[in-house]
Amino acid sequence: VMIMAGKDKGQSGTIKRVVRSQNRVIVEGKNLVKKHVKRGEGREGGIFTVEAPLHVSNVQVLDPVTGLPCKIGIMFLEDGTKVRVSRGQGASGAIIPRPEILKIRSTPRIDLVGPKDTPVEDVLEQTYDAE
Repeated sequence: VMIMAGKDKGQSGTIKRVVRSQNRVIVEGKNLVKKHVKRGEGREGGIFTVEAPLHVSNVQVLDPVTGLPCKIGIMFLEDGTKVRVSRGQGASGAIIPRPEILKIRSTPRIDLVGPKDTPVEDVLEQTYDAE
């Protein structure tokens, strides 16, 4: 990605972590800040340099062909698969592959039936007669 605003504007880097609850990303080696840490049980105190999160509106994905920052659009191929494509100024329209980190869910999806869920038979039962 390329950083579009802030002290590291114009620099590119790799996304290290995504904070979905805050719509922020941590870019590897960018947006460094000093953090003061108090000494505690089993750890040293001092001043450490850490990567601060950037808002997602301040970063853009790089086009794989042109290398310029671009926006992402969603398209469907002829066989029906959903793909991400580059769009916007300086974009080539090339397919942007999904990174491996996005393919792994941090919290597994729960598809189990709970005690308050309506049974499938009751959902599919026709209860309205139009006549």
